[in-house]
Amino acid sequence: MNDKALHTLEYDKIIQRLTAACETSLGKELAGRLKPTRDIREAQRLLQETDEAVRAAAIKGSAPFGGISDVRPELTRAKLGGMLQPSELMDIAQLIAGIRKLKRYVVSVTEEAQIPLLEDLVEPLTDFKSLEDEIRRCIDEQGDVLDSASPELGTIRREIRVGEGRAREKLESMIRSSSVQKMLQDALITIRGDRYVIPVKQEYRGHFGGIVHDQSGSGATLFIEPEAVVQLNNKLRELKLREQREIERILRRLSELTGEKADLLAGDTETLGLLDFIFAKASLAQSDFATLPAMNDEGRLDLRRARHPLIDPKKVVPIDVELGGAYSAIIVTGPNTGGKTVSLKTIGLLSLMAMSGLFVTADEGSTLCVFDGIYADIGDEQSIEQNLSTFSSHMTNLISMLDQVTAKSLVLLDELGAGTDPAEGSALAIAILEHLHRIGCRIVATTHYSELKAYAYNRDGITNASMEFDVATLRPTYRLLVGVPGRSNAFAIAERLGLKRSIIEHAKGEVSEDELKVDTMIASLEQDRRRAESERVTAERLRAEVEKLRQQIEEERSRFQEQKVKLLDEAREEARQSVAKARREAEEIISDLRKMALEEGASIKEHKLIESRRRLEDAVPAPAARPRAAAGAKTAKIEPGDEVRVHSLGGQKGHVVELTGNAEAVVQLGIMKMKVALADLEPMGKKPQAKTPAKSAGASVKRTRDENMRSELDLRGATLDEAILEVDRFLDEAFLANLGQVYVIHGKGTGALRTGVQDFLRRHKHVKSFRLGHYGEGGAGVTVAELH
Repeated sequence: MNDKALHTLEYDKIIQRLTAACETSLGKELAGRLKPTRDIREAQRLLQETDEAVRAAAIKGSAPFGGISDVRPELTRAKLGGMLQPSELMDIAQLIAGIRKLKRYVVSVTEEAQIPLLEDLVEPLTDFKSLEDEIRRCIDEQGDVLDSASPELGTIRREIRVGEGRAREKLESMIRSSSVQKMLQDALITIRGDRYVIPVKQEYRGHFGGIVHDQSGSGATLFIEPEAVVQLNNKLRELKLREQREIERILRRLSELTGEKADLLAGDTETLGLLDFIFAKASLAQSDFATLPAMNDEGRLDLRRARHPLIDPKKVVPIDVELGGAYSAIIVTGPNTGGKTVSLKTIGLLSLMAMSGLFVTADEGSTLCVFDGIYADIGDEQSIEQNLSTFSSHMTNLISMLDQVTAKSLVLLDELGAGTDPAEGSALAIAILEHLHRIGCRIVATTHYSELKAYAYNRDGITNASMEFDVATLRPTYRLLVGVPGRSNAFAIAERLGLKRSIIEHAKGEVSEDELKVDTMIASLEQDRRRAESERVTAERLRAEVEKLRQQIEEERSRFQEQKVKLLDEAREEARQSVAKARREAEEIISDLRKMALEEGASIKEHKLIESRRRLEDAVPAPAARPRAAAGAKTAKIEPGDEVRVHSLGGQKGHVVELTGNAEAVVQLGIMKMKVALADLEPMGKKPQAKTPAKSAGASVKRTRDENMRSELDLRGATLDEAILEVDRFLDEAFLANLGQVYVIHGKGTGALRTGVQDFLRRHKHVKSFRLGHYGEGGAGVTVAELH
């Protein structure tokens, strides 16, 4: 990428902001080296990384990079056998902890969002928690080796503390003596060279034996180690040397453990730097309210409300630019200080940012292109040292560009042809534009020459644009108007400033009639554009209001539906409680009837009591089915034989027997058939066609069955195999019908059928217990089964 263009477009200032957003020196290093890429796939990957980091930060907040530092030099020394200092080892422990925290952060984000690139980055990160724990066991947060680092070190330090206590105690007993106090400069104990001493006046030097370690600047005070504590201090010195050797041994052991994992930790360190850099891009995007642009390599550019990222958002005026579709070049005209140069820089800088994987300060839906080069000639670059005029400086830049520009380049030219004779300058500007247009590159150029307006108007693939100017206030609005050439506002400005009308009229007479007509036409175009823009803003406002009202109505409808369901549930619950009370009373009555039947020998059948209880239970209202959300797709086609789920019955499964009119179907649910609306059915698949069983040559099984499920099965005359099949089917149907007790009639006979049936009942999953019938129930010819 052209380095001069990067500087001209202030790309380096974006890099400075990105570097400041990084939390680690590793991330800052990567940010400082960032350059735009010419590869479309690489640019899209970089943007996807930034997008994933933006979504992660929105879900879980900023990524945890606190305390992580670049420990690669320390890891290299450890690998080579060097001894690391306690503070360096603590940095490595914090790195390991940082790796673990970052992995947990990414895993927590993946529970709510898809971030495949970030997952791939953290997946190979190692977790050497055992090494971290060992370092923290030996070294505290301040970088001091702990007593617990080894038993030997703990013993030595206890001896040091005891020795120091004895030395201080000996000296304190001396300085408390009244005869000694008069010889001391101060009644205190101090340390010189790791040895305990006392400050003695110079004239009393001979009264103390021992060693002089220091003296004051005036020489009036000597710091003497008395003979009485020399041996104690010697002992302390030996202990501290032993302490230092033990500390070195501990540090070397920890350094060796670190050196064994140095290569993996170095790789993890670089990955953390890359992640910090990616999240810094996300932080910059969030602070600038930037968005993810779509990328292409076809020369198409569509910026919607684009803002220069280095200008205060409260002051910058957004611009809309489309390039590479109907036209490949834009010629911008307008007054000085009208915003032409800012518009050029905005287009160029946002292109560079997108090619670097950075979000751009434009609205959603903006599109940018990966160019093979961006070339910019912006501003007055006159050089006194090189004795170049403004025109010469521009020409030098243009000549260097023309040798490098390709069809996939973006060229930004400010004040093309300025600095020389207007006639020659405009002719040269047209020739340069024509040459670049033939190459096929994308061009945005600003100029004051009116001749270029006519050139852009008559040339396919080139369009005019202008910076809007408010004649009423004599100020530019800084809005870019593509498709409308700029017009001269000199007469209007002069009149507003008070120039005599006669002079203005005379000046107008010097302008050709054709030029006045063009100026009038441009003024009309500007007026039409303002009106269209005003109507567009009004339409957008009305659309937003309608959308807001639609959401409010939808929310109110949803609340009404919830309230309706809640009230229905409350009513059904109240009814259920009333029926439950009645059922308890009925159970008591049935119990009393049974007792009366047993006591008085009445012939009340048990199964009739069961039927009465079941009818009572059927009166209990079922809970209301929650309304399903309206589906956008059409209801799947349902045909007879299909297996379906009935939503209003809590998802009960059944199969369609037949379709009836009015969008309803007859559904078989266990032993019941009922009509259900098609909208309440969910197809589950086709019901397999069962083969028609061959008729048995033996006796047929009779089973009483009508619209209501009966509680008895007559097996008399059936073989055991036939009976087992019928009992199994009967128990399933009874279970679905919620019967608590059933009767199996097998007769007395030889007892073989009774024995076989009872063996089968003993193993059946729905049978809780069974017994022979009581008096009035059929006696030994009937088995009564209690169901779960």
